[in-house]
Amino acid sequence: MAIPHLTDEQTRSWTRAQKDEWWFKNVFRGDMPQLTLRSGLTGFLLGGILSATGLYIGAKTGIAIGVGLTSVILAFALFRILHGAGMAKDFTILENNCTQSIATSAGYVVTPLFSSMVAYMMVADKVIPGWQLVIWMIVISLIGVLLAFPMKRRFINEDQLPFPEGRACGVVLDSLYTGEAGAGMYKARLLAKVAGLAAAYQALVSDGWMKLLQFKILRMDQWAGLKEPWTFHERVDQYYYAWAVKAEAWMPKILGTDIRALGLRFTLDLAMVGVGGLMGIAVATSCLLGAFINFVVLAPIMIQAGDIVQRVAPSGAIVPISRAEIVNQWSMWWGVAMMVAGSLVTLAAKPELFTAAFKSLKRKKNDGGGEAKGPDLLADIEVPLWVSWIGVPVMSVLGAWITHAFFGVPFHLAIVSLPLIFLLTVICTNSMALTSWTPTGSLSKITQFTMGAIDRSNPASNLLPAGMTSEIASNAANLLSDIKPGYMLGGKPRHQAIGHVIGLVAGALTCVPLFFLLFMRPDANGVVSASNMVTEQFAFPAAIQWKGVAELIAKGVQGLPLSAIIAMAVAVVAAIVIEVLRIVTKGRFPLSSVSIGLGVVLPPESTLAMFIGALLFWIMSKRFKDAKSAGYRRWVEGCEPICAGLISGAALMGIGNAILNVLIA
Repeated sequence: MAIPHLTDEQTRSWTRAQKDEWWFKNVFRGDMPQLTLRSGLTGFLLGGILSATGLYIGAKTGIAIGVGLTSVILAFALFRILHGAGMAKDFTILENNCTQSIATSAGYVVTPLFSSMVAYMMVADKVIPGWQLVIWMIVISLIGVLLAFPMKRRFINEDQLPFPEGRACGVVLDSLYTGEAGAGMYKARLLAKVAGLAAAYQALVSDGWMKLLQFKILRMDQWAGLKEPWTFHERVDQYYYAWAVKAEAWMPKILGTDIRALGLRFTLDLAMVGVGGLMGIAVATSCLLGAFINFVVLAPIMIQAGDIVQRVAPSGAIVPISRAEIVNQWSMWWGVAMMVAGSLVTLAAKPELFTAAFKSLKRKKNDGGGEAKGPDLLADIEVPLWVSWIGVPVMSVLGAWITHAFFGVPFHLAIVSLPLIFLLTVICTNSMALTSWTPTGSLSKITQFTMGAIDRSNPASNLLPAGMTSEIASNAANLLSDIKPGYMLGGKPRHQAIGHVIGLVAGALTCVPLFFLLFMRPDANGVVSASNMVTEQFAFPAAIQWKGVAELIAKGVQGLPLSAIIAMAVAVVAAIVIEVLRIVTKGRFPLSSVSIGLGVVLPPESTLAMFIGALLFWIMSKRFKDAKSAGYRRWVEGCEPICAGLISGAALMGIGNAILNVLIA
């Protein structure tokens, strides 16, 4: 069924009061169930589970994955099955929409746990208590929610801005509940089958699951003589190296450095294959190019030149050259320089985001501000504006105070950063409204450099305000993107706002304990340290970027090898050239400077797995072009369910493996 909408002429000429009246009479679904107990609980549970997978993938790749459409499909399938079994009434379209709002906000709230907050812990060498993380994440996210309310009526009700991602979610929901339910169930089954296969494979490569099966269930340590559980090697090349040691066969090296020390391994990581399928061939190719330039070309040269060396740990142990050492000692600098320069050029190339943001906040002359002269038809379903007028100042002061009390940011700097954060939030929200692109990375760097110019001595003074920028802006933008499908389908925005708050609480309560379980491991001496977080499995590339900028602000380029400084300069120039070419060719230039920089700090084995995933779906999209064919339905229309299945199946089993390793000593 076609979703009713205003024409362009009506959008231009009608007052906001007229638009509100039209929406109330033609779209609003009255008292159709929306934020019910079951939609709230379903969203809370789905949000907790999907945010956990988001934390897992974010720690591996630095990429925040969206879970909105995945939650829509899962909730639809769950209640359609329960309804068919006579166990529950079917979900209404608005209940499903509210569920996806909750799940989506849960997915986004965890971003600091693999970016800004982790970078702060690394720089300060300090482990933040979990209760402080939960409070900070919830309070800062609430500021973004409160900032969104005044913008909602302007951006959505009056200007009818597209919010493409939110609109796509609304269209999917409409298609599921108005005659194309079979397509929804097909995608749900596809997701479930792929997730099952990915989970089974992940169990085979996980020592915890194999220990549970072989030792605790089958008791193979007692009757088969097993001392260690058998697992399939996720690093498939390990089979060759095991044979080569026995046979004294060839060990591949580049300029005398073993390629294993460079991180050049072949890992069959299904979660990364799924991430690659979602990111697309252009981004995945750029990541692979960055990894190739860094680990195949530059790193061996720098090792030979003596700019990357073995070092002595504080304990006196020799730390050998590894992928992590290559990144920390040398590569991080040019990779971060390319990402920051590229993201800022991209932002600067879109001045309309700034101008449109300011124009959208001005009152139009032809509508008297758009306010109704009579009673407000939407007063009982909109969030009252007084909530924001009171809530934003109160929560902002509270957020500044806890940032000072918990993390040592001077209180006056936290307060001073707020006006800039609010301005950048408006820009970010307008960008989401027009393009579905939330430039939180580049916008947060503006805050980071600005605060760093005021106080260079304390990295927390630039890291945490920048983290506040990212969280506040993303929550404001994503709340409005979530409200867009509700507006299209006739839901109550007040219910979705409440749902968003439920989701961010679900995400924080789920992922903070999981963060400590997965990443805060004691070292050989039993000491839990922030420096132990980065491993070959969890590279925290986003946190490495934030940490690099903070250290650059605090120390400048002093102490860096000359080769690193030259590489940074070349990277900045290259990023500018690449982004200019993308602008001139209107996006057809196949490389992305930000993605190239990301490939530098990601493990190269992960970039290869992501490229394989992207290449697979790119080939299938070229092979199956007939929209009526089974191949098109499976590989093109089913791309997101397949990728979501790969990610969720592998990630949940990986999380379970970490838990089992704690429980099964």
